[in-house]
Amino acid sequence: MIFSGVFAALTTPYAHDGSVSLPDLKHNLRLYNATDLVGYVALGSTGESVLLTRAEMDAILATVKEAAAKEKKLLAGTGAESTAETIERTKRAAEFGYHAALVKPPHYYKPAYKPEVLLAHFRRVADESPIPVMLYSIPQFTGITLSAAEVAALAEHPNIIGIKDSSGNVQGVGEIIGATPPAFQVMVGSAATVYPSLAIGARGGILALACALPEKCVALFELVRQGQHEKARELQFTLARASKLIVSEMSIAGVKHAMDERGYRGGIPRLPLQPLKEEQKKRLSDLLASLEPATARA
Repeated sequence: MIFSGVFAALTTPYAHDGSVSLPDLKHNLRLYNATDLVGYVALGSTGESVLLTRAEMDAILATVKEAAAKEKKLLAGTGAESTAETIERTKRAAEFGYHAALVKPPHYYKPAYKPEVLLAHFRRVADESPIPVMLYSIPQFTGITLSAAEVAALAEHPNIIGIKDSSGNVQGVGEIIGATPPAFQVMVGSAATVYPSLAIGARGGILALACALPEKCVALFELVRQGQHEKARELQFTLARASKLIVSEMSIAGVKHAMDERGYRGGIPRLPLQPLKEEQKKRLSDLLASLEPATARA
């Protein structure tokens, strides 16, 4: 299973009553299908997966599988606090037809999670998984960074095919690439570091920013692939500025409002996450206007 290019880390839209809005999710996927995104991640951090019920997760997995264009690759976030629950979620994703599972480390009992504990967890999940496993390092949420040595050890497992590194640390990404075999697929989760990461051997990005600006995220990848590095650097500066405000500062609420501005259905996040204030919306709108993005069509 080869993953190369840009994936959208899908958001979860909600109806006015707070329930998951599957029609809005289908609307977004219909628009994304018309772009050159290579695939989608359901139930990731941007999808507010930790705020969803099991039934909601299943409904989202089914809807994304149904609405995604046949050529798009699908990853499902399946990480949970227990190894058993992670395995169960991963098998569920396989039943829905997902191509791979994106597995974050457990983190609640962080002091107990020494490297050997995490290695045993991921290996057990990979042993039991019917589909390939991609590691997911997101220290800003879990407080746990998967080191290059740990990733290299896990890369020896035949069913662990890559990692999404969302640390934003290009040096760390380079260390992982240098420590793992060429076939091991390193994807980045920070739009601010896509160009330098691609330049040192990353395969692509799984990006929250791609939910609102898929064309620009894909354009950066294509410029690098074509060797147009000066144009790629210029676009990287633009995406870094957008990512800083929309993703880093305003988080999921910012991503969703940016989607609303561009014809997608973002809406508001689920409590306890808060929607943007009017001043924040104005700053975001001004930024998007300065980027002159192509408006998504309904």
